[in-house]
Amino acid sequence: MSAESDLAARIRYVLVRTSHPGNIGSAARAIRTMGFDRMALVAPHRFPDQEASALAAGADDVLENATVSEGLVDALAGTSLALGLSARRRGVDLEEITPREAAARALAAAARGEQVALVFGNERTGLENEELARCHAMVRIPSVDDFSSLNLSQAVQVMAYELRVASLGEVAPPVRADAEPPADAAQMERFFEHLSQMLDDIDFHKGRAPTTIMLRLRKLFQRAQPDERELRVMHGIFADAQRMAQIASGKIKASKGE
Repeated sequence: MSAESDLAARIRYVLVRTSHPGNIGSAARAIRTMGFDRMALVAPHRFPDQEASALAAGADDVLENATVSEGLVDALAGTSLALGLSARRRGVDLEEITPREAAARALAAAARGEQVALVFGNERTGLENEELARCHAMVRIPSVDDFSSLNLSQAVQVMAYELRVASLGEVAPPVRADAEPPADAAQMERFFEHLSQMLDDIDFHKGRAPTTIMLRLRKLFQRAQPDERELRVMHGIFADAQRMAQIASGKIKASKGE
């Protein structure tokens, strides 16, 4: 496998809740022409489908190897960098970057051996805030204000093109031998679940809705990109905080020396 194809194999295109099977086929064709072949589908309306196969125009291998998941978390399994495409600013406070910046960031991560996901939403509604919250940054294609909506497969083509151009013109950064890879999406989700439970157990919210603070904490830790060992330390801290909360509430007795 060449270095170029090795990088491409670490980048997946994730289509979320796609309504029209033809857009799946067109997206498959778009990425295949740029040297990519990894597609992940989240709860597609119809797939497999003859229309998808027809519009793939020969990119049958992309469709045949596409994974299908019920939820975005499963589709992001193994990835440590997720970039969400959105045509407009949403309520999630995420860093906004251009397709060119996204391509550079994605290739740098792939060169370090990480798995990368480019996430595209439903044709009509785009990515929901909850879906964007699972991404590290939001990518906005700089279209005109009075006609900003691109077809799904066109948005996929723009990103695939930028990645292709970047891969042909950029030298991959060296990989540090001592660098720990960031935790993947599944490990981060378990971390956020534990964080949320710990905050409830210590009554951090004090009756207030936890949504806003959890979104801010997601942004903080997604930006930090902790590795597995760092997450284990945080899990240990959370577990101790939960144990002390139980002691304080009288649910368990403190052992001697505490």
